[in-house]
Amino acid sequence: MRALPFDDFVLAARQRVDRRLDQALPPATTSGTQLQDAIRYSVFNGGKRIRPVLAYAAAQAVGDISRLTDCAAAAVEMIHAYSLIHDDLPAMDNDDLRRGKPTCHIAFDEATAILAGDALQTLAFEQLLAEQDAPQTTLQLLNILCRAAGTEGMVLGQALDIAAVDKILTLEQLEQVHRHKTGAMINASILMGALSAGATAAQLAALTDYGSAIGLAFQVQDDILDVTGATDVIGKQQGADLALNKPTYVALLGLDGAKDKAQELHQAALEALHGFDECADQLRAVAHYIISRGY
Repeated sequence: MRALPFDDFVLAARQRVDRRLDQALPPATTSGTQLQDAIRYSVFNGGKRIRPVLAYAAAQAVGDISRLTDCAAAAVEMIHAYSLIHDDLPAMDNDDLRRGKPTCHIAFDEATAILAGDALQTLAFEQLLAEQDAPQTTLQLLNILCRAAGTEGMVLGQALDIAAVDKILTLEQLEQVHRHKTGAMINASILMGALSAGATAAQLAALTDYGSAIGLAFQVQDDILDVTGATDVIGKQQGADLALNKPTYVALLGLDGAKDKAQELHQAALEALHGFDECADQLRAVAHYIISRGY
């Protein structure tokens, strides 16, 4: 995958993690319930797989992609899929579209959606235990995922996001929300991929700076697309955040200001990779993709 053009690298990464996910997830309709179908529906519904792509790109930047990288990539995508299922629920964002398809609780029912999310969360940690050749690294991977997915990371960010509805936040407060809600798992994807390939402490520190920048950039671009994107392109209702009166970068900075912020974060990400050679070019390409994507 090292010499592939970016689009081909992304395709190869998606295919590789999808094979791992297909092996790791329970087969459809084996329990007499809709649970397994709901799990597979939510995982294989056309996601961009940006977190697994980052895991593979980070592994390539510092060493070689391995089966442990596959485990890390699958684990972060399972956590991401679970978070989207729960985020779409009526008690959260109450969305009926995800990637252009009915959300899990609409396609199935609310109880099944909750349980599918719960199952994916536990499957993610199980996935990291699938490879036993490097127990110390596995322990580090588990620690990163626990912190990024839990009350120091994504779950805290979701709580902050809910609490911010109908409120006016400062830029610092808005960044705190999204460093946790979106950025924590993006950073975890990068660090877990790098660790799976034997990254040094110095490399992990630089990649943390890179991940912090693109994690925020990802959310800034999401906020821009909520205003400028079409529903049939972005795969969810255009203006959904505005309808919920959620604070966004566009609301706070204006559309042009949000675009400037995305460019600023893009440059910060590239500067964080200054000490890496061409093996990190896929990470550089991801940074560009994040702020230029249309969905």
